[in-house]
Amino acid sequence: MNDDLLSGLGPEEFSARIFGTDEPYDGDAGLELAPFRGVHFEPEVVGDLSAVTTPPYDLIDDDAVRRLLESDVHNIVRLILPAADEKDPDAAYQGARETLQRWLAEGVLVADPDPALYVYEESDAHSLQRGLIGAVGIRPEAARIVLPHENVFPGPVRDRLRLMTATEANLEPIFLVYEGGGATSKIIDEVASEAEPILEIISDDGVEHRLWRITDPTLHAWIAEDLGPRQALIADGHHRYATYRALQARHLAAGDGPGPWDYGLALLVDSTRYPPRLGAIHRVLPGLAPELAVKRARSVCQVREVTDGLPAALAALSAAEGPAFLLGGGGRLYLLSDPNPERLAVVMPARHSKRWQQLDTAILDLLLVEDAWGVAADDRSVEVVHHDAAAAIERAHKAGGTAVILNPLQVDDVLAVAADGERVPRKSTSFGPKPRTGVVLRLLEP
Repeated sequence: MNDDLLSGLGPEEFSARIFGTDEPYDGDAGLELAPFRGVHFEPEVVGDLSAVTTPPYDLIDDDAVRRLLESDVHNIVRLILPAADEKDPDAAYQGARETLQRWLAEGVLVADPDPALYVYEESDAHSLQRGLIGAVGIRPEAARIVLPHENVFPGPVRDRLRLMTATEANLEPIFLVYEGGGATSKIIDEVASEAEPILEIISDDGVEHRLWRITDPTLHAWIAEDLGPRQALIADGHHRYATYRALQARHLAAGDGPGPWDYGLALLVDSTRYPPRLGAIHRVLPGLAPELAVKRARSVCQVREVTDGLPAALAALSAAEGPAFLLGGGGRLYLLSDPNPERLAVVMPARHSKRWQQLDTAILDLLLVEDAWGVAADDRSVEVVHHDAAAAIERAHKAGGTAVILNPLQVDDVLAVAADGERVPRKSTSFGPKPRTGVVLRLLEP
């Protein structure tokens, strides 16, 4: 695999290539979460850790970037979303590298003395999630060990690869879930219940984040034995995992042999003990006028206006039987339902399973976005907003475009699609709660 593969391919072909769907795998290594020397902010230097940590990079819009840059000179947004320079695209990545090295030299960031696994907890008044942060072994999809469930696009992978190469670091973890119930889950809960955390953060959304360090080699061995036979599903971070794969392939092609690029930073959560939340990712089509969207949607769906305001419209969307969508952006709201089965039969690829063809996001991309509206369902023409329907509608209104509000997919459908070796369309799922960026980093070089 070389860098030429990061352009010129559609999402399905690119995803198959980058994840290694057809790549033979004759290794015997299973699910692996290896200890590493974690890097974290030094509270005595930076003060309030909530002011220097952030949500994952793909949840931060331009307005949030500006706020975070103004909030603290050490905010990690300076590393994960460095300022772009149109004259020199590589300058941003080099700037992130220099900032990281400076913070390490100044003691803003410090590395732990010994390799460790890290128990990580997120909690608020309504929920509790615990998991284990470590270096996950990178495997091709054919190994059926780390399973992607969503397609990726070349652009974000290219961006993250340049950043990861420049900084020689995994700056934020991906989020994995697995069916646990074994020794690892017991160790996690015992550590969180009995030991003092090394870091505590209360983020601006009221969530408390706590981190513990496990350095005992005996516990590392028990965890390795427990995880080895298991599978993990990528809940969040498909583009970052694809970047791990691309970086690994680059070093393999260069003849570098085994190294730190064979692992990537990950949070692993036992979904049987701490079931994840699955939220919707809404769409914004800035170039599609709402009136035109409604007019063309009538050719493939039932369309009715909802006049009682957004809460009532969202309730109608949630109560809909079968695939349904809410359109907004022009001051009016419309519920789309009952997609035309004859037209669906035409636009749906026969290579996909019936379950995949019935996913709301597949119907949205193929029947509405591409077929009825004539828009390419890619990351240049279709923007996304996680969870917040009102924010998506407001963004569409400002752009003179259309917002499409979706119901969340069902967890069982996502798991079944992944187990069958398929991937749902890009930006179909938003698993949570997601790990906070900046709690712990991983360097690829000492």
